[in-house]
Amino acid sequence: MELIPFDPVEPTTALSQLPRAPAVFALYGAEAKDEPYIGRTPNLRGRLERLLQPSAKHPRRLQLAGRVRRIAWRLTGSEFESLLAQFSLLEEIYGAKALERMHLRVPAFVRFLGGNPYPRIVVTHKPSQREADWAYGPFASRAAAERFADEALKLFLLRRCTDDLNPDPSHPGCVYSEMKMCLAPCYKGCTDERYAEESAAVQGFLATRGESKLVVLRSERDAASVNLAFEDAAALHAQVQKVEAVRALAPELVQPMSKLRAAVLQASANPDEVAVFLFERGRLRGPVMFSTIGMRIQNEQSGSSSLFAQPMALEPVPETVNSEQWTAQGPETPGPTKVPRTMLEARMEAVLAELEKDEGLPSATVRQGHLALLKRWYYRPEVKREGEVSFPDEDGRWPIKSMLRGVGRVAAKALAHMQQA
Repeated sequence: MELIPFDPVEPTTALSQLPRAPAVFALYGAEAKDEPYIGRTPNLRGRLERLLQPSAKHPRRLQLAGRVRRIAWRLTGSEFESLLAQFSLLEEIYGAKALERMHLRVPAFVRFLGGNPYPRIVVTHKPSQREADWAYGPFASRAAAERFADEALKLFLLRRCTDDLNPDPSHPGCVYSEMKMCLAPCYKGCTDERYAEESAAVQGFLATRGESKLVVLRSERDAASVNLAFEDAAALHAQVQKVEAVRALAPELVQPMSKLRAAVLQASANPDEVAVFLFERGRLRGPVMFSTIGMRIQNEQSGSSSLFAQPMALEPVPETVNSEQWTAQGPETPGPTKVPRTMLEARMEAVLAELEKDEGLPSATVRQGHLALLKRWYYRPEVKREGEVSFPDEDGRWPIKSMLRGVGRVAAKALAHMQQA
């Protein structure tokens, strides 16, 4: 962060050095023990002029000039980056209280209690790190998690009771066993092996967001159709539709907590860059900047999705450049060059490699705060959610080409905002 001294007698000397741009800032007092005032704003100079310049017209406005001796700030390119930077500052100073100050709460997860002799699922805001493989989320709200859990249980015969079971044939059972919606292990309505088999099916369903069950049902449906058993095929197709409806209740962000990985693309304070963030192992890392120099940015009005589509570019771009010229210049050398696709892919892979460097396990406060920030951003309506998100495939590989198209969309929107301003 940039830091300048502040003299309350001559506030304009410091304030005139501040840009009128989005930023996260901290106002420090004369004593080290004084708690700083931390905030974020779309207009740094305007906000601090209101806080640090006396105003006779607004006597009730908060005035901090008499207490402030230093101003620190960092320019940000997006609200996402501002929130993450603000949380990081608050967490360093206040620890766990940073969650309260930013009104952050751990999102809801569906947790599979696999350690129980007779597993069941619950909804929780406190997923255990020891059982992170069995906590699935985050969901938009507790209600959303409960709805998904309830609808998923309708596809299986797993128990819904919360008792610590000691199976006994004299047990009266419950309404779910009477409705044949549970295997009724409470009165030994099934063998332990049969219940373990059903539990494994539920765990696979949660881990794959329903894909494990869909694969089986689609295969059986297609086989029935080939064998001309159309009534059976129709019944299986109805089951496929039910599973797909349940699957739709769990967005792509819902994954086992231990395996949740997401790359977020955001606008940068530098118009020639796009900020890349990575969520991995419970922590948001970044930003690491992806240089857009040499890329033709797509023109959304043209209807094309190509990165090299229409002549709305960040700078003049010649038609050709060979790999030797690019290697000689280096990936960070600015200049009017059009970069080959392979070079752009290598550039994105380098950014991801930088973000994937091991930083160790985060503290509980950082893990909870970063999860809450990711969830808050992801579940916004798409028209209000700035930026792009990508997830790795089943083998852990990032969709590089798709991410490059996302970079183009983010850069195009940022460029359009600059032109409008």
